[in-house]
Amino acid sequence: MLPVHGFVARGFAQVRDAFAWNLEHQGDVGAACAVYRDGEPVVDLWAGFADLAGGRSWEEDTVQLVFSATKGITAACVNLLAERRAIDVDAPIASYWPEFAARGKDRIPVRWALAHKAGLAAVDGDLTLADVLAWRPVVEAIAAQAPNWEPGTAHGYHARSFGWILGEVVRRVSGRSIGRFFADEIARPLELDFWIGVPRAELARCARLIPPDDLPSPAAFFGPDSLTARVMSGPSGLFAYDEMWNRPDVLQAEMPSSNGVGSARALARFYAALVGEVDGIRVLEPETVRAACVVQAQGPDRVIFFPSCFGLGFSLQPMVAPGAGSQAFGHPGAGGSLGFADPAAKLGVGYVTTRMKFDPTGDERTKALVAAVYGSLR
Repeated sequence: MLPVHGFVARGFAQVRDAFAWNLEHQGDVGAACAVYRDGEPVVDLWAGFADLAGGRSWEEDTVQLVFSATKGITAACVNLLAERRAIDVDAPIASYWPEFAARGKDRIPVRWALAHKAGLAAVDGDLTLADVLAWRPVVEAIAAQAPNWEPGTAHGYHARSFGWILGEVVRRVSGRSIGRFFADEIARPLELDFWIGVPRAELARCARLIPPDDLPSPAAFFGPDSLTARVMSGPSGLFAYDEMWNRPDVLQAEMPSSNGVGSARALARFYAALVGEVDGIRVLEPETVRAACVVQAQGPDRVIFFPSCFGLGFSLQPMVAPGAGSQAFGHPGAGGSLGFADPAAKLGVGYVTTRMKFDPTGDERTKALVAAVYGSLR
């Protein structure tokens, strides 16, 4: 059995037990879990290998690609600008990004992009990986295309485009890329080891992702021309869950839906600072958080088919973390990573893992950890 490092506060031993159980019985190879309560760390655990093939151990400062858990970071950036009145979520995106108005998109408000209702889940255009990593070609393609469905009439998971659309709004409003805005306004004040676009100097700390076994491609499962395949594969079919995500150029680019890299500790600390003060810092005011957690889209999802539930950029229950409190909000990431807050319980929770697993009934690892966190509160 792999040794578990770190600490748990009095009363949280069952979280360590659940974490160890995941390593022994659920195939975790390298992982970390952290919990804040009332603005203070109560769980900070890590174990296993950051690079199994290379024999590199997971260390206290190891960081991990978290896929769509990045969306919660992006949502906070947009909501922070809304709180500062630099963005009006009910204003058209085109009022900040005029080129976006093309082909009937002139009335799509920022609110719909946050809630996956913009009708732009799939990105049209013949884009290469280099185009995507460069930022400008992909956002120009989104600005030029027509919606996939009539905006506002339905919601469907904007798996990749969510970050490009909202990231470009942030860039137009703030004059900074969303990775730079997050670093300046949130990560640096809170001393978070989390980036949208990893600095070259930090690449050596990154754990090596282990792609899932035998996961069928969306094109093979749904058909190559289906909306789901076009969305989940990304522009030009570039985004299978494979070794591509370990490439330094992919980790260093800014993809605000997909390629955030950070620690479980950073996710827990970030979410704790959304629902309370952490070392005297609070990211969003309580009324901003309440507004961000009002349901904007709920029910059958046009892209992923099962029901989803979104506020202003955050996933809401029961989507975000099965077994968490009814007020929990945050975002899971493909393959297992998770970050969320529970304002009622004053919790911030983060979990990151190298081993990608997909289970349509829910990830057993996160279920076990969430159950242990809430069991510790009783």
